[in-house]
Amino acid sequence: MSLQKADERTLIKSYLDGDQASLRILIERYQQRLYSYIMMMVRKRELADDIFQDTFVKIINTLKSGNYKDEGKFIQWAMRIAHNLVIDHFRKSKKMPVAESKPNHEDRDIFDTIGITDPSVEEKMVTDQIHSDVKKLIQYLPDEQKEVLFLRCYAGLSFKEIAEQTDVSINTALGRMRYAVLNLRKLVEEHDIVLTR
Repeated sequence: MSLQKADERTLIKSYLDGDQASLRILIERYQQRLYSYIMMMVRKRELADDIFQDTFVKIINTLKSGNYKDEGKFIQWAMRIAHNLVIDHFRKSKKMPVAESKPNHEDRDIFDTIGITDPSVEEKMVTDQIHSDVKKLIQYLPDEQKEVLFLRCYAGLSFKEIAEQTDVSINTALGRMRYAVLNLRKLVEEHDIVLTR
């Protein structure tokens, strides 16, 4: 069987047996998903590059030390490492204060207000600006809310996967997402951002 089509377990074993190409295949398989997640969190290419590199250094060190527990969830494990490195960065740099959520707003998802159509150039520019504004506001959320929002909306994980990755119950993950949306709604109102084209 070609290494390109091999599963994670085979690639990891092959890498540990000395085949460097196996690691390269593993990195290429998940680099876009991991890098996109990191970039969305930190919003600075140079910093994202550093954290991405640190993520794979940590992955390699853990694999070589024999501490990787193969449960067929390599990407979740890799995302967790990346996430922890991003959180470490935010903790060290002590990011800006966050908005407190107020549960008296109606329950509508802030992302539902951004329509999906075949946009004209102008509509695309407006939509890009809206997305850019929302991404900036996301940086003001508490870390646990920012984490669940990115994992759900940008990394595409299910709430079950988020719960496993963040070591909380599904209800806690859902609650954090709800408060993230409420907080974002409040921030949108405070910053007078219009979320429709």
